Amino acid sequence: MMKRARIVLKSGKDQSVLRKHPWIFSGAIKKIYGEALEGDVVDVFDNKDNYLGRGHYQPGSIAVRLLTFEDQEIDADFYSLRIFEAYEYRKSAGILSMESTNAFRLIHAEGDNLPGLIVDVYGSVAVMQMHSIGMYYKRDLIAGILMSLPDQRIKAVFDKSESTLPYKAKAEAKNGFIRGSQENNLVTEYGYRFHVDWLEGQKTGFFIDQRENRKLLESFSEDRRILNLFSYTGGFSVYGMSNARMVHTVDVSDRAVKMAENNVKLNFKDQEKHRGIVSDAFKFMDDTSDDYDLIVLDPPAFAKHHNVLHNALQGYKKLNRKAIEIIEPGGIIFTFSCSQVVSRENFRKSVFTAAAGTGRKVRIIKQLSQPADHPVNIFHPESEYLKGLILYIE
Repeated sequence: MMKRARIVLKSGKDQSVLRKHPWIFSGAIKKIYGEALEGDVVDVFDNKDNYLGRGHYQPGSIAVRLLTFEDQEIDADFYSLRIFEAYEYRKSAGILSMESTNAFRLIHAEGDNLPGLIVDVYGSVAVMQMHSIGMYYKRDLIAGILMSLPDQRIKAVFDKSESTLPYKAKAEAKNGFIRGSQENNLVTEYGYRFHVDWLEGQKTGFFIDQRENRKLLESFSEDRRILNLFSYTGGFSVYGMSNARMVHTVDVSDRAVKMAENNVKLNFKDQEKHRGIVSDAFKFMDDTSDDYDLIVLDPPAFAKHHNVLHNALQGYKKLNRKAIEIIEPGGIIFTFSCSQVVSRENFRKSVFTAAAGTGRKVRIIKQLSQPADHPVNIFHPESEYLKGLILYIE
């Protein structure tokens, strides 16, 4: 067996690891003994030579993603057990037996103790995204394990890691099927049908994490005039169409708006009350003369790194202030942040500041988060990335 490199941490830098946080930052490393190549499994020790854990190494801010805090081999049996545990969790949570829903997240990286690995299931297709080279090197092994899960629902595995691997990596990843193939890209979610673009779409092709929030919006949409901003493929629009008076779907991408229109057509014979609009969200709110009494704000991540956190918070403030200003009295706003570096508290403060600047009375009806198939590792608070509020505007 090849000898693993040893990473020794600076004095006092072991505390987060002792609390089971799976990330080792480069600034915490005192010395590396042996050769540590990107993607290698390495051992981590404290400054007194006490073993702390084992994980994937990569150059960059997050230098090690710990897979285990035990002295165990990271082999095929290890991956099989972790993936089976993720499967069993979703079975216990009722995700696998959901009626009229066949799209869900099977593996949520740190939330399932597999840092660097995302797997979403669309019907019989599993779409993988690797965020570390260590996981990417194991893609074929992981695909085989997915195909052999107890219910045998997965018939094909698509690797969509081309744009998610670290920019320094030299893996030359290409998106494509690595097990089987599947042309049908239709999925169902609470009985609604959606096209999923796992080849060129954002994330793995669909925003599964908003499933429960879309269902919740449906219960608020009765006779409402809905504005769905940053709509992507129109998930919120489809749910709103069942009860709303009108639904306007706005995205800066012409391709996204066309996909949203196609998803509306998939589910409703009468599309007269729906209109797709290609526009920047801020410009649209500045220019619109239409009256809306339900607005959805689900923008892409305004911040992916802490060094742009301030600008991101200002962006959420500006966005929410404009929506609060234009919405009709008695209106409802569904507002979200999917930025991992934006805490729930910071997001709420941005919305508070936005509301205060308008002079209108605003109540919080409900606080929102990600669904059960996107579990939060209690030792890794960063895995709780999606946060949202339902606001009532007087």
